[in-house]
Amino acid sequence: MLQAAYKKGYKYQLVETYQEHIPLQPLEDIKTKYITLTKDGLLTIRDGYAWDGPSGPTIDTDNFMRGSLVHDALYQLMRMNLLDREVYRIQADKLLRLHCKQDGMTNIRAQYVCRGLRIGGEPASRAENKKKVYRSPNSKSIAK
Repeated sequence: MLQAAYKKGYKYQLVETYQEHIPLQPLEDIKTKYITLTKDGLLTIRDGYAWDGPSGPTIDTDNFMRGSLVHDALYQLMRMNLLDREVYRIQADKLLRLHCKQDGMTNIRAQYVCRGLRIGGEPASRAENKKKVYRSPNSKSIAK
């Protein structure tokens, strides 16, 4: 039987490739279908990438979107065991705060966001929390 495979939980999809140099510099280049992070810190997130936007008890505002995009991509690399979460998680969280502040978020809200990540964000960086793949018409899920 033919099945469609899909994942749940995304709200946004990138329509243009996003690229910037970031302070995270892995020992080797990392390349996936949608995300590339080079040894010199060049992060490329390709058009078509889907993410869930800001998480937690917050609202999705323009000054939170770029930060959430980059942060979600970096955490995805951690969940895929391509980026060492023990080394890079704190840096990724601080980068989210920086992006939010650069994009006009108040310092107090940016601090609140970063503190929330430090308290509750760690599970999202773990491989066992990858999004499940569902198959239709059979709704059986598999981790991928």
